[in-house]
Amino acid sequence: MIEFPPESRPKLIACNVPDMVPTVPVSVDLVVLTVRSQALCALVWRRDHPPYTGCWALSGGFIKLDEDLPAAAERVLAERAGLPGAPVHLEQLQTYGYPDRDPRERVVSVAYLGLAPDLPASTEAHMSWRAVAELTEMAFDHRRIMLDGIERARAKLEYTSLGAAFCPPEFTVADLRRVYEIVWGRPLDPRNFHRKVTKAEGFLLPTSHTTTRDGGRPAKLYRRGPAELLHPPMLRSLKE
Repeated sequence: MIEFPPESRPKLIACNVPDMVPTVPVSVDLVVLTVRSQALCALVWRRDHPPYTGCWALSGGFIKLDEDLPAAAERVLAERAGLPGAPVHLEQLQTYGYPDRDPRERVVSVAYLGLAPDLPASTEAHMSWRAVAELTEMAFDHRRIMLDGIERARAKLEYTSLGAAFCPPEFTVADLRRVYEIVWGRPLDPRNFHRKVTKAEGFLLPTSHTTTRDGGRPAKLYRRGPAELLHPPMLRSLKE
């Protein structure tokens, strides 16, 4: 066995380890967006207890010890948001952990963005679809989270096929254009839009059906294709 001289041996440093290490609760909050009544809407509820009594809030809940984050988001969507089995595209948005976001205690929130077609009312009586333009004041930092979700949705429409996630299984190009106009908040040229989305590889697949619900000539019905990324992208910065 090799012996080290006393002066070269590592010194042990005593430290005090507390019996109870403080922990920080982790919650999941959902920004669920849809196009409803010609407006971009979010699923929210009005708080009936402090803090922020009477303010609109996103649906959320604390994660359980035996579930991962995606499972927690699905559970909150079903149990708290009242949308069990709904065709909602869920993806992780961002983590919010600054110390003063909840006046009661330190809470870290993992936000998820949900995109969905025009869904029926939630099965939970306290949940409500509200136009995002009306949600000027919200509980906690939920308005900031919602605005981050809206910007993510706007960006997603540029380079992915998720614009079709706001549409029913079969839709017209005009239906899809209205989604882009409502989410982006500006009008689009119908002819240019039609050319771009129909030429984007794998974005739209034609069906054998037509509809006259908008009046005029029968319009072709499409369904969402297999493409996840748009080639070429639908850039907001380009003039129509």
